[in-house]
Amino acid sequence: MSVVLARSPALAPLLARGAVLSPFKRPRPDADFPQERLVLPALRIDLARLAAYERVCGFTTGDDALPVTYPHVLGFPLAMRLMSDRAFPLPLLGLVHTSVELTRHRALTATGEYELGVRTEGLAPHRRGTEASVATVLRADGEVVWESRSTYLARHRTSGAAGAERPEHGPLPALAQWRLAGDLGRRYGAASGDRNPIHLHPLTARLFGFPRPVAHGMWTVARCLAAHGTPQAVRVRAEFRAPVLLPGTVTYAAGGGRFEVRGGDGRIQVTGAVYPG
Repeated sequence: MSVVLARSPALAPLLARGAVLSPFKRPRPDADFPQERLVLPALRIDLARLAAYERVCGFTTGDDALPVTYPHVLGFPLAMRLMSDRAFPLPLLGLVHTSVELTRHRALTATGEYELGVRTEGLAPHRRGTEASVATVLRADGEVVWESRSTYLARHRTSGAAGAERPEHGPLPALAQWRLAGDLGRRYGAASGDRNPIHLHPLTARLFGFPRPVAHGMWTVARCLAAHGTPQAVRVRAEFRAPVLLPGTVTYAAGGGRFEVRGGDGRIQVTGAVYPG
């Protein structure tokens, strides 16, 4: 696997390139995919942008601790560069973030210097299409201090046989109701850099089949973890089951190391678990 030193790219041109190339891609689980690892060396955190992210997600601001979800935000532009590339076999338009697993091996400081690497791990059949796995690794002084794996689904016609069934659990106790404003997607997009049009305005959301803007999945996970709390060494696993529409009201529920977000109809939209490292 080749290593490509990169700068953090602007997301708007990547979204535009991905949109232009999407109609020409034919996703399938046995397709070739880019083998290079994009590396951002000597990474320093923009503290003002971090503070904005912490405010919109509900994390404590003003200390030197890096929220467990923030390295995903740092790596997202490189992940978008991979997924918008001509060689990436899945169309960027309509790609759905289906799950994320984060592991923080030790406490991370906001004032530290890091190396960030992102690569495509592989493709797999899914009962609704083809799923890509994208891995992000954060290193400090050569040591892996944080890593994640996200899956992204391209929907297309399949036999419907692939994909494991989700284990079901009993309902978790409701702890809070959150009223989500219509501009939440724009505020999180400004703080994270993820300005996917499905999150920003009713008109652009309707172009992709949503009646209203959709909250970012990673905002929902971050908001849950800000409420739940995490140990310094931790593993988090979350699945995005249904869109969270904006504006709206959701129920946050948690217990026994698990958490979930439910819509007004009781439907589970996000589910996850926190495991001590």
